[in-house]
Amino acid sequence: MTEKKKRHWLSRLSFGTVSLVMAVLLALSYCSVVFDPAKFWFFTLFGLLYPVFLVITFGLFIWALIRRSSMKGLLLAVLLPSFFFAGRYYQPHWKTIEGEPSLKVVSYNVGLFAHADKEQDRAELADSVSAYLMRQDADIICLQEFYLPSKINLDRWLHQRFPGYKAEYYVLTGKSGHAGNLTLSRRPVVGRGKEAFEKSTNMAIWTDVKLDSSTVRIFNCHFESYNISLGRLVKGLRDDAFREETGLKMRRSIRERPRQVAHVLKSVNSTSVRSLVLGDFNDTPLSYTYFRLLSGRHDTFVKAGKGFGATYRALWPFLRIDYILYPKDLHAVSYEVGEATYSDHFPVIATYYETARDTK
Repeated sequence: MTEKKKRHWLSRLSFGTVSLVMAVLLALSYCSVVFDPAKFWFFTLFGLLYPVFLVITFGLFIWALIRRSSMKGLLLAVLLPSFFFAGRYYQPHWKTIEGEPSLKVVSYNVGLFAHADKEQDRAELADSVSAYLMRQDADIICLQEFYLPSKINLDRWLHQRFPGYKAEYYVLTGKSGHAGNLTLSRRPVVGRGKEAFEKSTNMAIWTDVKLDSSTVRIFNCHFESYNISLGRLVKGLRDDAFREETGLKMRRSIRERPRQVAHVLKSVNSTSVRSLVLGDFNDTPLSYTYFRLLSGRHDTFVKAGKGFGATYRALWPFLRIDYILYPKDLHAVSYEVGEATYSDHFPVIATYYETARDTK
């Protein structure tokens, strides 16, 4: 074998090996929507890395077409399911949605108001966020990781910052302050409750709100966080103890979320009131968490969104972890990822119109 043929053979072998590995990884990422992370936690990691696997595999497919490689068939086959999944990360701009909205909803993880700059403390940032939210003129506002210092009277603050809204909240009160979930409604509130998760500060609260022709139950959810700082993660990669601690946190978070989702779904299914499920799910659109909660509902971004749907600022445009999932007798008119930079999350803003329900 000549040197030139040897290099060609090695190049084909290397390309084939890389293509096969990426095809397997992409296929495993699809499996993350099926396997319960409480039992098979590692499948969540494949789903988390799906955008990276997709981009690399698509690039390999284009290269295989150019080189007329025999791997193009395998790469195409493994890419085909992404025609279904990719739309949960990106929606084309040319979509048009018809309908006159009658309901506007905002969901926002405000990050405990801890992302203030050096010249602004938490209380000042909370005031800035409340002013931003009032400008949205929404019917329903749902906040996760809401926080106020203990020295501030919570009810008085809410009344002053959100005139015209009825506030329903569930907060954990400690020495430093109040932290939890907050739902604000300009529509009549006819019921409320909470879903506290075992051994966790995360939670979900629900609020029954009267619309024009019926009632909808708003589940404001914050599922288990990774509790990992990206800055510390990058700096601590060489520290064995830090890596072990990070691994333990990730496995715990991955295993806890499906249990919390099951808790919420049990509540969802126990009532005849239709449910709108929203909040910070801390999981991607290619996850067991997302697809379980999606059952019987629509994803507002998929139906009415445009462009990238990423909601986590640090890893834009890859991470969409905040959602508004709506019942089938509402119709989505618009969906927007807000540009507010008060938190490590972006707010999500959606409008709907209601279909009158048959009450026979």
